[in-house]
Amino acid sequence: MANKRELKKDINYVLGDIIEAVYVWELANAEKPTKESEAVIDEAIGTFDELITRVNDRSVENKKSHFKAISADLETKGRGLIEKINKLK
Repeated sequence: MANKRELKKDINYVLGDIIEAVYVWELANAEKPTKESEAVIDEAIGTFDELITRVNDRSVENKKSHFKAISADLETKGRGLIEKINKLK
């Protein structure tokens, strides 16, 4: 299991790349409305805030399993956001 710093970097990189992908989609599809794409960005930012808050929680007894759960949540939520980007029209 990676340490706390590496987990924070993973969260930042994954969600940052997702937001960047939405911006690229918006540039490629400038004539289309962006309410759906803005919703994906807002969800990514909310996910970032939630995961970082969980990483910084000091009241956890078993840090290893806690960080594994956060990493698993990052993967599932990241995949969900990527699916939403792919469904943008």
